[in-house]
Amino acid sequence: MFTGFTDETVDFMWGIRFNNERGWFEAHKEDYLTYFYRPMAALADEVYDYLAHRRPDLGLIRKVTRIYRDARRLHGRGPYKDHLWFSVEQPSEQWTAHPTLWFELGPESWSYGLGYYMARPVTMARLRARMDRDPKIMTDLTRRLKRQSEFVLEGEEYRRPKAQAPVPELEPWYRKKSFTLCHEAKLEEALFSRDLVDRLKKGYDFLLPYYDYFITLDSDPDPREV
Repeated sequence: MFTGFTDETVDFMWGIRFNNERGWFEAHKEDYLTYFYRPMAALADEVYDYLAHRRPDLGLIRKVTRIYRDARRLHGRGPYKDHLWFSVEQPSEQWTAHPTLWFELGPESWSYGLGYYMARPVTMARLRARMDRDPKIMTDLTRRLKRQSEFVLEGEEYRRPKAQAPVPELEPWYRKKSFTLCHEAKLEEALFSRDLVDRLKKGYDFLLPYYDYFITLDSDPDPREV
């Protein structure tokens, strides 16, 4: 059961940021497991159980990232991450192009939400084509998003929109190359207690209708072939 992250969690994250080498990590590996990885895994388990119960037919899985960076992609950085995240998603060979519910914790901030790490161009084309065919569903979801303050639409944008939105409310979506519905904040008290579990459940409840909409996009025909 998740009981909250601790001051030791934050101390470890700052420690690995400024001592990103094997000797320091090996000397503090038990701190990593006790104060960082195990609480993250416990939180992931509770969130996953909740979401899997809400969407039992989706075959959801949960993943907790490893602290070890891919040795092929260090690019001058140390071998360890100073932040961890978990995700709840459907199995996919190309996870970066699949909609994902996530939570991430770093030494300065935390975030959670729904989105794509890197949506494929065809996925975004399908989204635009679906909104063209039936703008009402996404218009309602967009208005719902604007009425709350927990999540904001973020993501890289095209210099010029790929197409004209059928209604003004949908214009932000037509500008996106990829996107997330994200809450990001500085470290705060809720992270250090079980209050975080309820906060995340409430947030993911809000996001599930969006997940239901996006998860079926790749079953739509490719509009570029029409």
